[in-house]
Order: sequence, then structure tokens, then C-alpha cells
Amino acid sequence: MAGEEETAQDELNIHGPGDKLRMAREAMKASIDDIAARTRVPVRLLTALEKGDYKALPGSTYCIGFSRAYARAVGLDEVQISREVRAELEEQDAISGTRYEAFEPADPARVPPRYLAWTAIALALILAVGYGIWRTQFFTAPTDEEIAETARTQAEAPEPAPVRPGAVSAPVPPPAPAGDVVLTATDTVWLRIYEEGGGRLFEKEMAAGEAFTVPATAKNPLILTGRPQALRVTIGGAEVPPLGPPDKTIADVGISATALNARAAPPPAAATPAPQRP
Repeated sequence: MAGEEETAQDELNIHGPGDKLRMAREAMKASIDDIAARTRVPVRLLTALEKGDYKALPGSTYCIGFSRAYARAVGLDEVQISREVRAELEEQDAISGTRYEAFEPADPARVPPRYLAWTAIALALILAVGYGIWRTQFFTAPTDEEIAETARTQAEAPEPAPVRPGAVSAPVPPPAPAGDVVLTATDTVWLRIYEEGGGRLFEKEMAAGEAFTVPATAKNPLILTGRPQALRVTIGGAEVPPLGPPDKTIADVGISATALNARAAPPPAAATPAPQRP
């Protein structure tokens, strides 16, 4: 009687967790491909799991995770199956140099595909490169070639035509504002303020909200910047028009009160001949 009980126990012990998974799958009349489709685990790894060939699996945590997913797919107790797989791993020391981690592995069915990770990395790189190009374009000092080209273009600008004698003058404009000239940054902007003789008064990349007051004693102060639209210019608190077009480098532009008032003055009206007496 005792011999029969030992034989029955030995027959039960023959079946490891891989055999149990295989027999449960066959009882469902499901193929290994069906289980692979349900668990998203490759067929070769499921086959290795059925055979107990843990060396063919990537690591102990994956062995546990794959066995749990397989057991869930065929209706077995996933906790019991994963416990048996863990015991075989510890007994056989199948994964050389790798010991079982204390945490439970993630469900392989919930692991995102590899191509999604590569796509996310590629998008991050594109955004980083685009930001670097954008910042270089807008926040770096202009080159000597750009300064020379800007100065040449401004020097070639035509002078206003003189008013002919006897022409009717345009309406008298309101008095020009007077007082300190203040440059206030409305956005990040690099600029240089210098005198006509070359003396440098100010040079900095200003943050939004920073302001600089042009010294009243400066000799014909001039400005160099690549983003004139990022500066708010006032004379005695009265705002004057922008110093130049957006995102276009300007150089040798006068920023004294006299120079700014001259720029802000409207162009003279077309001369009208005086009526002749009969």
C-alpha cells in the first residue's frame, strides 16, 4: 500500500510547471501560436518555457512574467505556476550570473512595443535639435558680415527731397518728447550701446523686463541688435516707434532723444505750389 502511494506521488512530481502549462494548453485544444497571440510572448520563448529550458529565456524576471501570462491564458493558477518556476530557477541555477529579483516582473502583455520607444526617442532628439537651432538664430550676436551689410543698406537709403520755395507747408506736428531715453526688453534680446567714437556704453543679453537708461552725456549713442522688436523705447516716458523691422539686425542707429525724435517725425507732405495772383 505504501509502495502504491509513493508511485503516485512520483508520477505527480514528474510534471514540472512547463509540463502543466503544455498539458493545459493541449486540453484547451489550443496551439502554441494561439497562446503567443494571447500573451504577446514569442513562440520560441513559450516553447522554451514548456520544456523548462530556462537558459533560452532572457532572464529570471522574464521567466516568471512569461509563466504568469501563460498560466493566465490557459486557466491555471498563475501564482502557483510562477512559484514553481521560481523554485526550478533557484534549484537549477539556470541563469548564470543572474539571481532572482525580489520584485514581481511586469506583465509582458502590457509592455509597449519596442518601435514606440524608438519613435519617442527620435521625436525627443528632433525637438532638442529644433530648439537649439531656434535659440541660436534669435539669441546670438550678429556676425561682422551682418553688421556691415546692415550699415551699408542704411547708408544707401535715399535722402528726403527738399521742399521747394513757395510750397505750402504741412501742418505743424506736436512738440517732440524730451527726457531720458530708456530701453526696456519685452523679450530676451542681445544688444550693444556705443558712442560715435567707438566707446562701449552697454552690452548684454537682457531678459524680459530689464531696462537700460541711455546716459544723457553720451556722445551720439548708437545701438546694435538683432531683435529690435524686443525693445520698447521711450523718451521721457513717451513710447517711440520700433528701431527696425522684426528679427532684422540693425547697426549704427542713433538712440539719443534728438535722433529718435527725428526718426519718429512724419515725412513732409508733398509740396504744393502757391497760388498765383491774377
